[in-house]
Amino acid sequence: MTNVLAERAMILSEAMPYLQRYADKVVVVKFGGHAMINDAAKQGFARDVVLLQQCGIKIVIVHGGGPQIGDMLKKLAIPTQFQDGLRITDAATMEIAEMILSGLINKDIVALIQNAGARAVGISGKDACTIQARKITHNSGGVAVDLGFVGTPEKIYTGLLEQLLAGNFIPVVAPIGIGEDGATLNINSDASAGAIASALHAKRLLLLSDIPGVLDRNRQLISHMDQDRAQAALTDGTVQGGMIPKLETCLRAVQDGLEAAVVLDGRNDHATLIELLSDQGSGTLIA
Repeated sequence: MTNVLAERAMILSEAMPYLQRYADKVVVVKFGGHAMINDAAKQGFARDVVLLQQCGIKIVIVHGGGPQIGDMLKKLAIPTQFQDGLRITDAATMEIAEMILSGLINKDIVALIQNAGARAVGISGKDACTIQARKITHNSGGVAVDLGFVGTPEKIYTGLLEQLLAGNFIPVVAPIGIGEDGATLNINSDASAGAIASALHAKRLLLLSDIPGVLDRNRQLISHMDQDRAQAALTDGTVQGGMIPKLETCLRAVQDGLEAAVVLDGRNDHATLIELLSDQGSGTLIA
């Protein structure tokens, strides 16, 4: 028993420099992937987030929900159209997306955090015009394709988030934005997290998903990338598919002044704690 207690004390002692590094700093965490549909993983994530906040770190959570939206569309027999793998969000799909993201998922995460001992407030990007967005189209073979109610962050209003952080709340943000005409727009959760991190001048941006991080051409994890290597990986095709927007988001955030952004595997136990409070890291750091 004495050895076990000594080991725990050593772990806490080794974490001290990292706790000092992030004390009173903002860390934005995008919560997505498998961890969002696994009850044990969700509870573990909530406990880790509460621990970080109680150590003086200001946490903002932005969550995804694509699989849950797809499941609900199937249950309601609402047909889904895709263009080059991208979901076309018509009015009916947008209603379901907002219901799942701003309602079911958002409040589930809030409840988990509060059960773990902290105070959380769930909002969407529409609240207080937090995520002001513009509608986007998709270039398919030189032809502009209307994706429906899909947008990209244009401007982040930080007032509400800053008030919540000052009140010792953990904001939990659903990636729903508001367009210039007042229309509700579905926003990529990675892009939302990156834009919020930049606007809040966060210390770190963490993108949790179902992948270990950025992989090279031999499918090996790249533990660290500077801006030049990240841009090269985007240009030469090293990264493909869903990793492209993640790496673009990280690169843009670093270019906007963040110290670093990290893509890491949310399926791993305590991935957030290991990344922030140790020298091991648990994904790909872009700095």
